[in-house]
Amino acid sequence: MSVAMAIEEKDLDSLEKRQKFTVGVIGCTRNGLLFAYFLAEAGFRTIVVDKNYSIINFLRSGNVPFLEPELKALLKKHTKNGYLTFTNDIREASSKSDVIFLFVQTLIDRKKKPNYSHIEKACKELGASMRKGCLIILASTIGLGLTERLIKEKLENASGMRAKIDFGLAYSPIRFSPESSFKNFATTPQSVSAVNEQSLKSACAILNIVIKAEIVRIENIKTAEAVDLFENAFHDVNIALANEFAQFCEKAGIDFIEIQNIAKGISNSHLPTPRITKELASKASLLLLDEALMMDVRFPLLTLARKVNDEMLRHALHLIIDGLRACDKTVRRAKVSILGVSSHSNMRALYSSSTRKLVNLLERKGMAVRVYDPLFSYKELIEKGYPAERTLKETVEQTDCLVITVGHDQFKRLNLKKIKILAKKSVAIVDIGHIIDPVKAVKEGFIYRGLGRGILTK
Repeated sequence: MSVAMAIEEKDLDSLEKRQKFTVGVIGCTRNGLLFAYFLAEAGFRTIVVDKNYSIINFLRSGNVPFLEPELKALLKKHTKNGYLTFTNDIREASSKSDVIFLFVQTLIDRKKKPNYSHIEKACKELGASMRKGCLIILASTIGLGLTERLIKEKLENASGMRAKIDFGLAYSPIRFSPESSFKNFATTPQSVSAVNEQSLKSACAILNIVIKAEIVRIENIKTAEAVDLFENAFHDVNIALANEFAQFCEKAGIDFIEIQNIAKGISNSHLPTPRITKELASKASLLLLDEALMMDVRFPLLTLARKVNDEMLRHALHLIIDGLRACDKTVRRAKVSILGVSSHSNMRALYSSSTRKLVNLLERKGMAVRVYDPLFSYKELIEKGYPAERTLKETVEQTDCLVITVGHDQFKRLNLKKIKILAKKSVAIVDIGHIIDPVKAVKEGFIYRGLGRGILTK
């Protein structure tokens, strides 16, 4: 039996006390792994769980699925000293854990409807072996009301125990920008809610050890879920407006990125960067739209924002076709080189990456596509179904169009002069990641197209 559901801050105020507790982290998302590291750093015995064998084996070998060498070394340290272990067995981990953080993601199916099967399955396995008196904290985005409806029900049915009486249950959607350094993780404000006051106190006691910023307590879980959904959906709508601005700039012959920088300097305005959306924002919008449908409520603005953002992938296709035609190249059988498959810059992460969909669109148009990403090996890319090349040189040789989808630091150092020599002919650059200087690209003899950059066109 565990006492975690009744834990207080005084029970964790020393390393010796924290070493008595084991914390399970289910789901190898970036936030889950970061949280696991900080738990181990604080002295908790931490078990990281994921059903994907390749991910767990990858972690056991001392690697992390994103490019932060310093964090890689720190994770190795805690793996060696025993504070951090990895397993595929949820039941084994839950039977040993006093506190369990659920980072399992809600999936979105092809019809853009939420699929909670992964979370349901995790809760069933978790409930089958979790300890009486433990504390469960849901740490990922979920639909409105589902913490108490879905999560609580599945855990109770699988365990035969009751929330508030036999185990604690809290909700704290850990927020952290993918673009931020892991060093800022502990200083990012978070929110927390729970099924009762005791679960809330216990969750705060644990979170306060890792999070040094403000932790906002929210009495009602449904309100906490709405805060997370509304915040991310609001971001989604803003990106949609930026994407519309970007397309306007392309037609008007002006540069959105220049406008963005000027606005930031003179009015402290933070215009979002136009992009093919792939963040939590789109998921939050779809979860809200699904809930609204069941309540017979309309979200016309949010619906339109989703439509605008979904169309950006096809807009990227149009930029590529336009660039090829400006080079007097036919679309069919054109050689297109794509740099970047990661969902975010400088991260070994494919979750919600749009590159696979872009490759499919191009191949359906008859183009010959080659893909390269320095963060993934040739073997990894081939296994994931990408038409990969082993090196950057092989990827860009004889290419008709170079497409940069993500702003890895390595891509910011591209030698355009060498690329032009390797291509040996008229070449278009389509910059979706906003990392190429249009003036330099044109000076080196490229046809340039960029998302929102209606300048220097031919």
